[in-house]
Amino acid sequence: MTEILQYPLHNVLEARARLGEVPIWDATQKLLYWVDIYNHRVHQFHPATGNNTFFDVGDVVGAIAIAGKNRLIMALRHHLAFLNTQTGVVTPILEIEADLPDNRFNDGKCDSQGRFWFGSMHSLEQPQASLYRYDPDGSLHVMETGLTISNGLGWSPDQKTFYLTDSPQQKIYAYDFNLATGSISDRRIFVDLTGESFYPDGLTIDSQGHIWSAMWDGWCVIRFNPQGEEILRIKLPVQLPTSCTFGGEDLQTLYITTASVGLSQAEIEKSFYSGDVFALQTDVTGLPAYNFK
Repeated sequence: MTEILQYPLHNVLEARARLGEVPIWDATQKLLYWVDIYNHRVHQFHPATGNNTFFDVGDVVGAIAIAGKNRLIMALRHHLAFLNTQTGVVTPILEIEADLPDNRFNDGKCDSQGRFWFGSMHSLEQPQASLYRYDPDGSLHVMETGLTISNGLGWSPDQKTFYLTDSPQQKIYAYDFNLATGSISDRRIFVDLTGESFYPDGLTIDSQGHIWSAMWDGWCVIRFNPQGEEILRIKLPVQLPTSCTFGGEDLQTLYITTASVGLSQAEIEKSFYSGDVFALQTDVTGLPAYNFK
């Protein structure tokens, strides 16, 4: 049975981003990293002060992860690169999928062993996208193919299950995950939203193993239990939620990024705060973000 709640929701940053995405909580600096993909910006938001600064990284930025002190690893359009978060200097690492002009990189996270997982997407939603794993030793591994938009990914608290979203297919998949080798196997459908009017986007996982998925075109974030059943729906005042993550001192604050790209004037009037960053206090604890090692 689904519980529909209107948590006390706070608009913590009136960003009006075109495509706000991939929020990551930095527990050391007590700040939220997030990106505006099409504006080529990596943001640093300090909840304690409300201050928000950004770096223009010169390219579409689809995914980020913390990679040591004052450094992020980024998946740009067709590159991996490091960003120095003090100077703004971008250092290229590796070029990937440069022969696929209709693809760009989209969403990513590090696993607990410090390996950076990131996927690509096809602009016309053809099954030509892939999921990659970039290891600290510099090796690159293709983990999945035949995707349309590789999106929301994460790991169960016991590190035995990996989740991956293909948004146009309206599915969240589950895989068996081998922590030692970083391999995935036995793909099965975890959540099937075929027939709904919205699409699963970015996700986060709490300490109880529940998946919180932002629903593009759905005005909500949905919480699924470990069996893939919807148990909670959080209404939002914006049409295009994109992703979410837990942050704050106790990892009980859910931060939600949103988008305004593609909305008509009439839709913007109904969804005036599109592109802003929202936060709500929950009664559950999230999992910490892992760093690239």
